Formats: sequence, structure tokens, C-alpha cells
Amino acid sequence: MAESITSDRAPADEGRRAGPLIVTEDAELLDDLLRLCAAAGAHPEVYHSVPERKARWEAAPLVLVGDDAAGRCRGAARRGGVMLVGRDQDDPGVWRRAVEIGADCVLRLPDAESWLVDRIADVAEGVGRQALTVGVIGGRGGAGASTLACALAVTAARGGRRTMLVDGDPLGGGLDVLLGGEQAEGLRWPDFAASKGRVAGGALEESLPSLRGLRVLSWDRGDAVVIRPEAMRSVLAAARRRGGVVVVDLPRRVDEATAEALAQLDLGLLVVPGELRAVAGAKRVASTVGMVLRDLRVVVRGPYAAGVDEQWIADVLGLPLAGELPVETGLLAALDAGAPPGDSARGPLGRFCAAFWEQALAGEGAS
Repeated sequence: MAESITSDRAPADEGRRAGPLIVTEDAELLDDLLRLCAAAGAHPEVYHSVPERKARWEAAPLVLVGDDAAGRCRGAARRGGVMLVGRDQDDPGVWRRAVEIGADCVLRLPDAESWLVDRIADVAEGVGRQALTVGVIGGRGGAGASTLACALAVTAARGGRRTMLVDGDPLGGGLDVLLGGEQAEGLRWPDFAASKGRVAGGALEESLPSLRGLRVLSWDRGDAVVIRPEAMRSVLAAARRRGGVVVVDLPRRVDEATAEALAQLDLGLLVVPGELRAVAGAKRVASTVGMVLRDLRVVVRGPYAAGVDEQWIADVLGLPLAGELPVETGLLAALDAGAPPGDSARGPLGRFCAAFWEQALAGEGAS
């Protein structure tokens, strides 16, 4: 008889995604696997042998079989997602046992812990279409990149998309201020500064302030904190796994953390005011960013200097033109009154962002 230390009844939380199935009697190995499941945000079911109810074995998204239980799993229905897990690095019989139970792979702990946490987290969160991730960077200081990033996020959320806005510029003062949420409860970047390894997407989303229908990862107003590249990589990867759209406001200076952010973008928007000095500065920014990001497009913001227009600027920079961002009178007054950028769907900024998402999301669907 298969002995179980869990109930065969359905979990009380019917909305919770099914976790992996663990088969082992090795108490030390079980402790390790439960720890890895906890790190991945997964809720496993544990058995000493193949469950009596075959549906448990067949329906589990992932099956982790301990070395000690391989013999008891012989004859179980063949299926994908079975992994044989153990500790003995020099066991010559491990591959034979893996073949006997139809395992996809053999994992030795602790070496494979990081890889296994990722696979368990994929099960816990589900693996669907990743978020369309757009970065915004200024061609010069004061170009309006933060304003455009906020407006893009506000517009996406207004359109019903799951949206996360990530403040990648530690010297920008905090995007939560632009959204009127500097007092809102939730975590900020300093809380994630030491992150490494896998960050659970659901936990990240739920921990951030919810402003204007979107989630915001902003800086606070405390002392400067260095974000390690590993933290930027982990946090952005978690944000992307949630789907929808992610908008990242980026600094013009590309350090290691910014390079990690650029590597995860689907496309970037370089905001350039219509003046010669701004074009000269933007050319340097584009050269640096272009070494990491392949799809970089220019957004030109008026008014224009004499003899300059948006297409001329795009040609000089050697970048495709994403569009012209017209002057929006009253924008500063609206911000002072507490309205975020892009709050008005009928304003020039709101219309630009709506047109951008229509084109970008249509391209995503086509691909």
C-alpha cells in the first residue's frame, strides 16, 4: 500500500496552482526538497511510494523521486516531468534506476539546487507568455524619459493590461512621486538590493505599491543603495514572468545593473528633445545602449530647433523612429495637481502612448 503523509483530498485553496509531487522516505532528502519548494513558493504533496490514486501521479506538474524510492516507483505510468533526485555524486546505478522509472533527468544535490528551484518555481507560477518589456531612457538630462515611462504604464493599465512600472534610475527621486504614491505602503528597491537567485513573481507583485491600477517598484527617499546586477536580473525576471507589460525607466549611465535591465528588454525608447545639443548627447547614449539592446527606437519631443524635425533626428542617430511626442501644455500644472503623466486619455501624451501600445502589442501577437 502506498503510504502518504498528505491527504488525498483536494487542497483547501482551490485557486492555488498544483505543486510538485515528492516521493521519498529519506528524511534528510525530504527536508532539502521541502526547503527548495518553499524557496520557489510551491506547495508539494509528499508520498512514500506511488500514490494509490493514479491520477495524483499522472496529473502532478512535476514528480521528484528520491533515490531511495526509485524501486518503489517501478511500474508507474510513464509520463514527462519525472526527476530522480539524490545526493551520492558517485552512484554508478543511478542511471539504470532513472531509466527504470522513465525519469527525464538525474539531479544531485546540492549542486543542482539552483536549477531545481527554477523548475519548481515554473510549476508554482505557471509558464506562460512573458510580459512585453519596454525600457525608456533619456537622450539627455531632462528629456522626459520618466514622464513617458509613467505615461506608458498608466495607459497600459487603463487598457486592462497587467502592468508593472520599474524605476531603474536611483537618482530620479522615485517614480512613485510622479504617480502621487510616495506615501503608499509597499516595498521599494532598497528592500530588494540583496536579492539573488529566483524571486517569486506573485510575491513580488503583491509586495509592491498599487497605484493607478498598476504595480510600481520605485526608489525611496533614503540614502543611496547599490543594486547588484544579480538583484536587477532576479527582480526583472520575476516581473516578466507575470505577463502583461513591464515598463522600465532607465538612467543614461549604463552600469552593470543597468546592463542587466537592458538585456531583458524587448525594445527600448530613446527620448530626444528636438535640439542639436540633445541629439549629440543622445548619439553617445545610443552607442552605449546599442551594445546590449538590439531594438532601440527614438521618440522625438518637440518643440524643434530651426532646420530640425523628427525624421532628421532619427536619421542622424541611425535609429528607427517610434514617433513624435508633441508638446502637452498644462502638463506641469496637472502634475502639481496630483494627476500622473498620461492620466488624460485624450491628451497628446495619452494618445501617443495608446498608439504605441496598439502597435507594439499587435506586433507581439503577430510574433
